[in-house]
Amino acid sequence: MTTVGQVPVCYRHPQRETYLSCSRCGRPICPDCMIPASVGHQCPECVREGSRNQRTPVTAFGGDARLGAQGYVTKALVGVNAAMLLIGVLISGVGSLFGGGWGGLLGGSGALTRWGAMYGSQKVMEDGILYQFDVISAGESYRFLTSMFLHAGLLHLAMNMWALWVVGRVVEQALGPWRYLALYLVAGLGGGLAIYLFNGPYPTVGASGAIFGLFAALFILLRRVGRDASQLLVLIVINVVFTLTIPGISIAGHLGGLVTGAVAAAAVAYAPQKNRALIQYGALGVMFVGIVVVALIRSFSLG
Repeated sequence: MTTVGQVPVCYRHPQRETYLSCSRCGRPICPDCMIPASVGHQCPECVREGSRNQRTPVTAFGGDARLGAQGYVTKALVGVNAAMLLIGVLISGVGSLFGGGWGGLLGGSGALTRWGAMYGSQKVMEDGILYQFDVISAGESYRFLTSMFLHAGLLHLAMNMWALWVVGRVVEQALGPWRYLALYLVAGLGGGLAIYLFNGPYPTVGASGAIFGLFAALFILLRRVGRDASQLLVLIVINVVFTLTIPGISIAGHLGGLVTGAVAAAAVAYAPQKNRALIQYGALGVMFVGIVVVALIRSFSLG
């Protein structure tokens, strides 16, 4: 707003005289309203209008590049896993952090772990007694999800969260937050399905299946853009060897997550440009439905 024959005043603050003006629309602005631009300064309205017209930068796979670079989902996943361990300590005491396997470095079986752990459906004979437990027919299908956010003590959590922090931020930056979260959950559920199909009725917890899926996903993504992934492949092989040779590690959970993550990443990475988001999320949705169907078929077969 200006007055003819008088000193110009800021269009947002009429009581302030100014000789500055927006380089885009020409309106007089005071120093408080002046926002630096690539050329000169702009008023708040022009900046907002420019932001609306500016396209959101996307990654090579169609995700939001700006949000993906912030790593919000990875940070949230680490926070949720840590919070679940803290809740377990509040329920069962500090003893749940230690006293278990690996020379006492893994935690004991607390109440929260027993509530949310995943169980296999294979029959096991011990001392002449046949054991079998079906989480689905027992109405406890939630274990497929909860088990990937619970850990057997502080060491178990620390190792998994370090791996998630290292590889998760890279995958999130490549995919954007929502594709990354969907892939993480599908990989974790795939690991849970493998436990359900191939393990005995013993409790299994941990984010390892989902994290193995992220390692496989990163390998697929690197290959898709023509990057060298040989060092990552060596790391994956080493982790698979550890999985197969160290007692107390869920082979089914790790390998199930690895395979599921690879398939999910391939569906995302190789989706055609046309209708890419629809195809990517559709493929991940089909994988989720497939996991549910296979689990239900297994449950029905148990009678």
